[in-house]
Amino acid sequence: MGRKIIAGESFPPLQARNIHGTEVTIPRPGSWTHLQFRRFAGCPICNLHLQSIIARDQEIVEAGIREVVVFHSSDAELLHYQGRFRFDVIGDPTKALYRKYGVESSISAFLSLKAWAASVKGNLKKDKPDITGMPLGGIMGLPAEFLISADGTVKASHYGKHAYDQWSVDELLALSRSPMGSTQHR
Repeated sequence: MGRKIIAGESFPPLQARNIHGTEVTIPRPGSWTHLQFRRFAGCPICNLHLQSIIARDQEIVEAGIREVVVFHSSDAELLHYQGRFRFDVIGDPTKALYRKYGVESSISAFLSLKAWAASVKGNLKKDKPDITGMPLGGIMGLPAEFLISADGTVKASHYGKHAYDQWSVDELLALSRSPMGSTQHR
């Protein structure tokens, strides 16, 4: 398992192909990158959070932030659930990127009322994903996210304590506006 990445460090470069076959490189000159590690394709908790990102996509783009989301699922599974997203989605079924960036799995993914509430809310949505069987990589994944500057400096990092522990869009936008010297790790 790689070590956790903290604010102020240089982000270890990432090169991968998204689910549509396009090369994704982080850092990316000229823009911030909000890199999210989510759980599995069709995860109702992840879907609930990503819907908040989609609803405010224009604000995120206007702030100069590019979204990149990694799931521990195959491209084929992700195309079914996340293929319509405007941002880059990367499949990592072997969890190689999760290990490289210190993103963990734990039973604590579900030991929070917030995670349970998000799961129920996500499963009640009209456009909820249909999940059959055990997802590739399991269901114990924890989220993580990074706000990375164009030069590769990590402005902020967050390793979730449970499955629904991530920045809100308001928090992401506030982080992008704060001075570079005021990095955050939570």
